Amino acid sequence: MFQAKQQNNALAAALIAVATAFIAATTLMAKALGSDALGPALHPLQISHGRFLFAFMALCCATLALRPTFARPHWGLHIARTTFGWGGVTLMFAAVAYIPLADATAITFLNPVFAMMLAIPLLGEKVGPVRWLAAGMALFGALILLRPTPESFQPAALLALGAAMVMGIELIFMKKLSRIEGPFQILFFNNMLGLIIATVAVVAFWVQPTGAQWAVLAALGLSMALAQTCFINAMARADASFVAPFSYGTLIFAALYDVVFYKVIPDAVTLIGAAIIISGAILLAVREARAKRPQTAP
Repeated sequence: MFQAKQQNNALAAALIAVATAFIAATTLMAKALGSDALGPALHPLQISHGRFLFAFMALCCATLALRPTFARPHWGLHIARTTFGWGGVTLMFAAVAYIPLADATAITFLNPVFAMMLAIPLLGEKVGPVRWLAAGMALFGALILLRPTPESFQPAALLALGAAMVMGIELIFMKKLSRIEGPFQILFFNNMLGLIIATVAVVAFWVQPTGAQWAVLAALGLSMALAQTCFINAMARADASFVAPFSYGTLIFAALYDVVFYKVIPDAVTLIGAAIIISGAILLAVREARAKRPQTAP
């Protein structure tokens, strides 16, 4: 029988920080695959297929090594979560091929705001004023990083916005699953179903990748599997409304990767936006630490 994980907000926040580093790396690799940097550009559906293919292969290897026990899965929640997850990832990969990585990441990772708002009616979670303030600060920081201009209202930017909305819904199903199933089981069935959906969708767009593209596809899939492992474990240890704002850390890692791989030095606007996001996350962490502090017995 599945036993819920002990609530630990500090550990959940740390796991999310690691997950965001891997998630930002996947968008960086998707941008390279969606351009002609490694050969003829791959279709977003093929990049998404590679992500699920290699992530599922990694989880199959982990299954053989760990020999986990699987309980009866809730197929309805798994199918819903995977469908929204596959759609969000595909939209994100399509967006980063046409607009700057930082812009696409900033737009897409508005999804925690959608998730936090949906957690109120769908999960019955209570979101106090401090959480609203922290989420608002993170959203404001994201908007600063986005640098709203007329160029932002292009089809690719709308793809990223659509990805944010879809991923916000995915977070809700992920939280529901984390209450009744173990993290590894959720990951395994998510990637198995995702591979099935992605394989059907990619048939009409498949082309033979180059050797370099195969290598990056494999790295992308492995990075996403690691990110999911951290993220699912974080969701199982804290409320979705607490975990969600920390996802904005992806924006910081995306800017970091820009420096390393594209030699793009963050300007004052980027630094201000990142500082506001970090401040919101710290505010939320401090509030939760105080709320969870044991009371002295009378």
